[in-house]
Amino acid sequence: MEVITPAPRGIWQEVLAADRAHLESQSPAWVDAITAMGRYFDASRAYVFPSGTTAVLPAVGVARGPMTRVWSMPPAWGMGGLISSEPLTRGLVQSVLRDVSRAGNLAFSVRPNPLNADAWKAAADLALEIERRAHVIDLRGGFEEVWNDRMSRGARKRANRADRLGVEVSRSTNGEGLEVFYALFQQSLERWARRQNEPRAMALWRGRRRDPLAKFQRMAEALGEAFRLWIASVDGRPAAAIIVTQGANAHYTRGVVDEELSGRTEASYLLQVRAIEDACRAGCAAYHMGESGSSRGLAEFKERLGAHSIPYAEYRLERLPVTRVDTAARTAVKKLIGFRDA
Repeated sequence: MEVITPAPRGIWQEVLAADRAHLESQSPAWVDAITAMGRYFDASRAYVFPSGTTAVLPAVGVARGPMTRVWSMPPAWGMGGLISSEPLTRGLVQSVLRDVSRAGNLAFSVRPNPLNADAWKAAADLALEIERRAHVIDLRGGFEEVWNDRMSRGARKRANRADRLGVEVSRSTNGEGLEVFYALFQQSLERWARRQNEPRAMALWRGRRRDPLAKFQRMAEALGEAFRLWIASVDGRPAAAIIVTQGANAHYTRGVVDEELSGRTEASYLLQVRAIEDACRAGCAAYHMGESGSSRGLAEFKERLGAHSIPYAEYRLERLPVTRVDTAARTAVKKLIGFRDA
């Protein structure tokens, strides 16, 4: 097989168009948004197989030479993994992982599209496996089928109640309203800090470092119409906001709320229903609702809206025990401050 890195944009776009399960976080525009932040470089790899199959591994890296770390995708930047001109197979995944293992990087991490979990099980023999769980709504059949057959009666009642209470929902595709989103995000950081027994200053520093406003602005600039910001307001006050990236499939990638206002009006349900309806109109096959971890409450919220749980895994190849050291350091800090997972 022929390997080309960084992946040529023409090949990447062709493979992206052929792979109907892809997410916008596997696109060259997404990598442009990441590299625009200044820390990462484009480490994508294109593969041309003798059979005629072409695949691309979207990825970014930091540092150079033997200390290079590569992610597909980095923490808090969504899902990566292979896209392919033909249905993804375990054999193809193994071939790519063997190539990556020979690249000489300090560490490589891939968090693939959960819908490709079966193909990626081939990686379990070659890499460290970290179990994860995501939720996805099947949009096939259109919004009427999703609303009547997949959403729970409770979710429909909540969305209808928000509508009756006058919750107003707006959508922008140019980044307009990101300052409103970010104000709610910072409120959420403070709320999460209280629940997790984390010092407020530490939580704000950590959250702003992981997700600065500039990050979402770069996303909006790079993705264009594929970046959708939804805001629900009550009497002019923002109650909830979500970011959805939308192409062949939609991905609800961030959500923030004014807990009191949204809880009283059920604004979060109406917001999601509007975004799901929009994705159905656009012909999306799936609405990804992201990681759910071990949170029962978060899982129940997504399942009421029609999502089903998908167990999958992140895979890591490491020349040194990077994950073990990082996990030990995080555990020590959490123990020191009395952190509680919420």
